[in-house]
Amino acid sequence: MLGGGGFRVPLVHAHLLADPDRLVADLVLHDRDEHRLRAITAVLESQADGARARPRLTATTDVDEALAGADVVFSAIRVGGLRGRTLDERIALDHGLLGQETVGPGGICYALRTVPVALDIARRVAALAPDAWLINFTNPAGLVTEAMATVLGDRVVGICDTPVGLCRRVAGALGVDHDRCGFDYVGLNHLGWLRRVLVDGRDRLPDLLADPAALGTFEEGRLFGPSWLRALGAVPNEYLHYYYFARETVREAREQARTRGEFLAAQQERFYSGALDAPGEALRLWEEARAERERTYMAESRAASGAGERTAADLDGGGYEKVALRLMKALRGDQSDTLILNVRNRNVVPGLPADAVVEAPCHIDRNGPRPLAVDAVEPHFLALMQQVKAAERAAITAAVGRDRRDALLALASHPLVDSVVAAERTLDGYVAAFPELRDLAAT
Repeated sequence: MLGGGGFRVPLVHAHLLADPDRLVADLVLHDRDEHRLRAITAVLESQADGARARPRLTATTDVDEALAGADVVFSAIRVGGLRGRTLDERIALDHGLLGQETVGPGGICYALRTVPVALDIARRVAALAPDAWLINFTNPAGLVTEAMATVLGDRVVGICDTPVGLCRRVAGALGVDHDRCGFDYVGLNHLGWLRRVLVDGRDRLPDLLADPAALGTFEEGRLFGPSWLRALGAVPNEYLHYYYFARETVREAREQARTRGEFLAAQQERFYSGALDAPGEALRLWEEARAERERTYMAESRAASGAGERTAADLDGGGYEKVALRLMKALRGDQSDTLILNVRNRNVVPGLPADAVVEAPCHIDRNGPRPLAVDAVEPHFLALMQQVKAAERAAITAAVGRDRRDALLALASHPLVDSVVAAERTLDGYVAAFPELRDLAAT
């Protein structure tokens, strides 16, 4: 697991401890920061207390040692750390643009830093673990997966817990067990729509859209509101709030004393320092920090829409750790499965390139994931997907070719950037803040 000192690693480890099939025998954590590795290792040791069986755990700062001979590689890195995230967010907000980790200018800057590192990882995996499947958690997940696929082809798969969390909440609002449902979902990572919910062969989504009270029982229903959901005829994933209510969200974010990244940076500094000072308390400290993190997720969007506090149903997401384990089991051939994943399009979505990574339901077996055919994509959904995908591909080109023109095109052509002047000033701010972007400076 690359990024093995990351805050969400204990979620994966806990799910492996609970796995009745004991799929994973050896778990190797890699991180460049030895202190973060020690803190997370202390959490994992406490998690494993009393467990009947557990993966053999190794921690290392040597990436090649971690990769050599791996069957599966998780990539969950954050290039630039939380300091980088705070700059991604704050610099965009300073110029009147959305400051968010994966969406809009912040996501573009994050990609410019991350893609070169992700490509180096992909080449190392190809050399040291050529038969491995790489499961990409690294954000922006669809964009980074698309870049890595130029090296690893279909052996890299992007995952996100946003779609499955949405599906679970919608099934709950309908009063139907999630496992009874079939979900028609299509989009890009952090830009997707749930269009049908099949129960015993009948689409139940119209019932939900016609029931304002039921829509008020889950987060997306409150974020978007009944009138807009009925106009769409679908339920968007939560990140579409940044697109549909951009002006309100930017205003709310600029009024906050801290950005999300600044909040997390302070919180995680307390957690990691506390876990190192008191390893016996590491699990408790992590659980408390995680609970606070979940309660405050997308706070600016909920404030802008008046959605209120998150409920227990909102906190019941899909869990990317659950998605990862199901994906691994299907890839090993234990049982085929269907999951919403980030994979190459292969013309499932007409209007996007065949090699563009999309987020769609996939059938998975030992031969890998294959996207399932979807109904024709509504024109207003497809238009937004095409515009965002064009910006993503320009960002990949800029990250590889180091050409300012491509970086500016990626920023200025994004639908959340309404001014070329603001795009240029934001790009200049990013170049000044990040030494690794200095070759993108204006000449």
